[in-house]
Amino acid sequence: MSLNDPRWGRTGDDQTKPAQTGGETPKNEAENTQPAGSDAPRTGAPQAEAPRGDMPRAEEPRADNNSRPRQQQNGAADLDQLWDDFNRALGGLLGGRGQANRGRNPQEKNFDDRGLNDFRPDNGGDEPPSNNPPSGRGNRSRFPKVPDGVGFGLGGIAVLACVTVVAWAASGFYIVPEGQVGVVTTFGKYTKDASAGFNWRMPWPIQEAEIVDVSSVRKAEIGIRGTTSRLREALMLTDDENIVDVQFNVQYRIRPNAAKDYLFKTRDPDQSVVHAAESAMREVVGRKTMDSVLFESKQEIAESVKTGMQSMLDRYNTGIEVMSVAIQNAQPPEQVQAAFNDAVKAGQDRERQINEGEAYANGVIPKARGMASRLNQEAEGYKARVTEAALGDAERFKKILAQYEKAPEVTRDRLYVDIMKELYANSSKILVDTKTNNNLLYLPLDKLMEKSAAEAKATDTAPQSTTTPAVQAPAAVQQPVVRDIDPREMLRLRGR
Repeated sequence: MSLNDPRWGRTGDDQTKPAQTGGETPKNEAENTQPAGSDAPRTGAPQAEAPRGDMPRAEEPRADNNSRPRQQQNGAADLDQLWDDFNRALGGLLGGRGQANRGRNPQEKNFDDRGLNDFRPDNGGDEPPSNNPPSGRGNRSRFPKVPDGVGFGLGGIAVLACVTVVAWAASGFYIVPEGQVGVVTTFGKYTKDASAGFNWRMPWPIQEAEIVDVSSVRKAEIGIRGTTSRLREALMLTDDENIVDVQFNVQYRIRPNAAKDYLFKTRDPDQSVVHAAESAMREVVGRKTMDSVLFESKQEIAESVKTGMQSMLDRYNTGIEVMSVAIQNAQPPEQVQAAFNDAVKAGQDRERQINEGEAYANGVIPKARGMASRLNQEAEGYKARVTEAALGDAERFKKILAQYEKAPEVTRDRLYVDIMKELYANSSKILVDTKTNNNLLYLPLDKLMEKSAAEAKATDTAPQSTTTPAVQAPAAVQQPVVRDIDPREMLRLRGR
């Protein structure tokens, strides 16, 4: 049986042929019909068929054919009928030529839908096609394509166009996150900046919106890439013609009002930051000595590099703001690292000794300065005291001179008496009676008085129950005569 045979896939009909009107069977079909398994040649005897109203009568199936239940045949026919009804309803909804199929008989429509292949023989061309009308169960698939008569009318085209325009317009809505800026371009040309929130633009291809993050801080590293360090870009030449390996990083961000400059004024703004940082660092290091770069002025160098970078990036119109520059490491090249370490160690020893000397000087110099200041103050005090005393004596002598000129004798006697008072007040007094015998009894009263005062003081500080023997003068000792000396008498005695 050929695949184009209309009886393909039908149970009970693959070996049967519809009868003609009036119950006659064509001769060619009768000749080709014989029982399965029979070796007898084909005969032209027709088989008796019982007509069944207007419907054609199918032949009995062959003995070797596996017949399917008739319920499956009816189910397939029902599915075909439902699909045809759906196609007619779709054609009526959209409008067009499909309305012409509404009043047609399903069997006639099925007959029209079948092609010429439905009537090809299944025996390679030995059997001519049947002249009977089809039974409505051809070799169509269970879900065929939409009939050729169905089309789109003006109403369907308008609805489809409206839906397309609405979807195209809705594609212009977009959301800009917080901390970011949307840059809107019209046919590639800058139009405006969109703030954070819900925005709308003309859909593609008229306008486009690109989101730029202006809040996050970005980082560029110069002289180090991950675990790889000592790159060629980190080698700097100092003012004293030495090479220094400088590794540093730069933190920067995009200015909120310069997102368009970041996108359109520079081809690669991030790479421009790296180039500007390297150029500024070489310029600053070239004006410093090696020791200054390694030990002394790292913070000053970082500030100078930041200022130079910002100036260059502003000239390029990159829209980038440099936040900070941090020098991570500064050291000589690896080839001279050992010699440089020795030099650094010697310099550290020198600095240590200098610090020790300065500490000793700081401890000694203040003491010496204090002592010198004290001596100067004492000398100034002594000078003032002696000077004032001399001035006082001179003033007193001038006054005495004035009195002496008025009464020389009186002034001279007065001076003599004053001097003698001072002398006798500071010396022991011994009185001798020259008119009596030459026996002299010495009684040191001043010594006895000093001794009594010392014992009384010792008794007050540490009282003890000790008895001090009373000192009794001998009865035979003559008490000296103590009397006041008249200055006039002293003058007379001096004149003798």
